[in-house]
Amino acid sequence: MYKRRGLYGAAILTGALALSPMHETRAAALPPGLTAQEIDKTVESARDAFHVPGIAVAVVHDGKVVFSHGYGRRAEEHDSALVDSRTLFAIGSNTKEFTATALAQLVDAGKLKWDDRIVDHMPEFRVSDPWMTREFRVSDLLTHHSGIGLGAGDLMLFSHSTFTRAEVLAGLPHMPFTAPFRSDYAYNNLLYVVAGTLVERLTGQSWEDVVQHRLIDASGLPACQSTPPYKSESDVATGEGGNVALPYKSARHIPAVAPAGGIWCSVDGMARWAQIYLNGGRTPEGKSIFSTESRDTLWSPHALLPLPDMAAATGTHFRAYGYGWFMEDFFGHKRVWHTGTIDGMVSYVTFLPELKSGIVVLTNHDDHNATYAIATTLSAYIATGHSNNWIDFWKRKEDDAKAQAAKETSQNGPGSPARPFMNLSEMQQRDYLGDYRDDWRGLITVTRRNRDLRLTFSKADGLAGSMLALPHDLFVVRWDNRAQDGEDDAYVQFERDFSGKVTGMRMRLVGSDFSFDAQDLHPRKMDASANEFSR
Repeated sequence: MYKRRGLYGAAILTGALALSPMHETRAAALPPGLTAQEIDKTVESARDAFHVPGIAVAVVHDGKVVFSHGYGRRAEEHDSALVDSRTLFAIGSNTKEFTATALAQLVDAGKLKWDDRIVDHMPEFRVSDPWMTREFRVSDLLTHHSGIGLGAGDLMLFSHSTFTRAEVLAGLPHMPFTAPFRSDYAYNNLLYVVAGTLVERLTGQSWEDVVQHRLIDASGLPACQSTPPYKSESDVATGEGGNVALPYKSARHIPAVAPAGGIWCSVDGMARWAQIYLNGGRTPEGKSIFSTESRDTLWSPHALLPLPDMAAATGTHFRAYGYGWFMEDFFGHKRVWHTGTIDGMVSYVTFLPELKSGIVVLTNHDDHNATYAIATTLSAYIATGHSNNWIDFWKRKEDDAKAQAAKETSQNGPGSPARPFMNLSEMQQRDYLGDYRDDWRGLITVTRRNRDLRLTFSKADGLAGSMLALPHDLFVVRWDNRAQDGEDDAYVQFERDFSGKVTGMRMRLVGSDFSFDAQDLHPRKMDASANEFSR
């Protein structure tokens, strides 16, 4: 649908023979095994297969940015302006390496150690277990193996949340631990918010200012910023779903999530960031941003992960997480990488350090398969000189997942024969009306509008939806904002006491987005305080 061969944005090639519409390069500029034509072919094939409006790609090799190019459009609309190498994209969780690097700078300066206790710097820090509270170290914030559950607390960060970082910190004691301390890996954004708050505590500046001045500006990253764009900025990608750029004031004061996923950057900016990492923390001009020792610590395995599905095809024998980076072996070479998904955009940064190469992929489509396909294909060319058809591989995975989801929905989903929708009378609806309070997420309200029951979250600009009744006190919430929350519809199972009075609810996601952690909620009905199960 989105294939528009030849509709490229501007290109910047450091070390190239010349700039031209086909971006001709010297044979020695790109890594051996990779050509500009192969990059074009791969990107356009991925755009076609996954219906991606716009993509920006950069390649770094042997200390130089040897390829930086935009493809397609900045937004879904067909008359949208073209992506270029300075177009701003939200990079999501690739922000995590900036937060980890900000901590590394403090380690370099002697103001912090990786094994420092958090409570020694932030006495208000608490988790649910007193011993773990005392033993929580700086490194535990970064490795995703604290034992806190997958995506726990993300509803304080995403889905229109207006929580502050201080409020997120206050919610930590209510987060569920689903594994022993420092045992199993479970991806978690909340602790990176704590890491950002630690940066603020030790520097006396906001995380945004530290990252902007000490990392982005100090590194000379072009078209890169620690806050969302001004409305007046024009060269900005719009993510799938039509999210608009926020004004600077709102961006600066509202999002608690920023240390885990708040940076916006161009492919030129991320390519220079990759240069600095490959150069051991120094800019191409020789300025030290962080030490090579810190880079190596960030790039060392600290938590082991299961092998990916494609392990046999890529010769992968281990996968691990460092401090803000994944790592694995890839066709006999060390590979370091991270992805990011936020606001309908996906990013991918990957390195083959032994081959002095790095790749950046930015897209404005809420689907990781395109970025995975491009990054894996280009990395394989650099590592081996050839590549399997990774676009078909990830397309099959996407199609299989959609088919399985459709099958489950038709058999057991809302409105299926197993769970038919019901019409409740006004008298029946009254049982559910009222205010409910969750320990960490706060107030959630059930009201009636016209003939519909409505569920609304507090501390969120627009997280609300209509409740459709299913048998046995079960409902499904269809969120109003279909673009941002459409795949995150949730089941609501109301609870009753022995007298039949509604006392609370449990929730579970209908879809598979781990960052909509409805399963961790247990709101209690506030007007049922006399009941022993309510509070």
